[in-house]
Amino acid sequence: MANYITVSYDTLFAFTKAVFTHIGCNDADAFAASKALLSADIRGIDSHGVARLSGYIRLWQAGRVNATPHIQIIHETPSTATIDADGALGLVAAQQAMQLAIKKAKQCGTGWVAVGNSNHFGIAGYHAMLALEHDMIGIAMTNASALVAPTFGKEKMLGTNPIAVAIPAKTQPPFVADFATTTAANGKLEILQRKNEDTPFGWVQSADGTPSTDAHILKKNGALLPLGSDREHGSHKGYALGSIVDIFSAVFSGASYGPWAPPFPAYIPMPEDMPGTGLGHFIGAIRIDAFRPADAFLMHMDRWISRFRNTTPIDAQQPVIIPGDPERLMEAERLQHGIPIIETVMNDLNALATSLQLKPLSV
Repeated sequence: MANYITVSYDTLFAFTKAVFTHIGCNDADAFAASKALLSADIRGIDSHGVARLSGYIRLWQAGRVNATPHIQIIHETPSTATIDADGALGLVAAQQAMQLAIKKAKQCGTGWVAVGNSNHFGIAGYHAMLALEHDMIGIAMTNASALVAPTFGKEKMLGTNPIAVAIPAKTQPPFVADFATTTAANGKLEILQRKNEDTPFGWVQSADGTPSTDAHILKKNGALLPLGSDREHGSHKGYALGSIVDIFSAVFSGASYGPWAPPFPAYIPMPEDMPGTGLGHFIGAIRIDAFRPADAFLMHMDRWISRFRNTTPIDAQQPVIIPGDPERLMEAERLQHGIPIIETVMNDLNALATSLQLKPLSV
């Protein structure tokens, strides 16, 4: 049985911000990076929160993260832009891209920003949800380390390549879809590894392409599977979705794509003959009244959400939910009662503090 230590959001935020400040981030970037990273923990996506903090620091130590980047626009039209993130934390670069997309949407109706030369950006949902503050629809996607075999393939060619879409409503909570284009994200494997448990069938395959339930299979040249698991269950659709994200995020922006995407673990060598620089993101903001009166749209979103909530359930104990519901409820719970941190992650965070000569995380 895994042991957990409950830590308040404020305590965890202060610790995380101190770490980012220590590596050279200015106050605004350290604040932004901490907000983005901890959004995963408070929303119950433990695989993408502080459990990855030491991974970001190892990337910085390896010279692959620039804590003081000069993020700049390298191509632009009234409604689009391409940004060179200068090796920044993706947690920071993606937020700046969304703010630019929002600015362009205010002017043109929609705004689209491709980001290259970046790094892992945390959960896609956080960046998409920034548009909600402006009553806009937000879209965020990113390519990632190549861990996924395409349908019929053995080689790891794509990342988990998530897509997030956040849509406001009038009185109902927003619709927030945030999902990997794989059957399971790599972080879910990491959680199972910490618990010494196997994966469900259909998540991974071994090096020779046969199904596996080994949570450590990626270290044995195995691969994650696209959404759908296998051809009979629609893996070609997950493969196609992951490919679209890769092309929009990296081919548009000049980042490295496919099997050349930089690996997240700093100890893994960078691929040879990389066609671009860093990871890429694709960020969009859509002004509702670019399509119809905003009040009418928001009213109908309320009706859409209400009707789906009232779908006749298969089991009365499990009603139909709206994308974003579990995370929203978890956020309220954890902000009030604290965030459970598994003991192995807590030990890793305190080891990080010791190595950086910072105060250990107190509970």
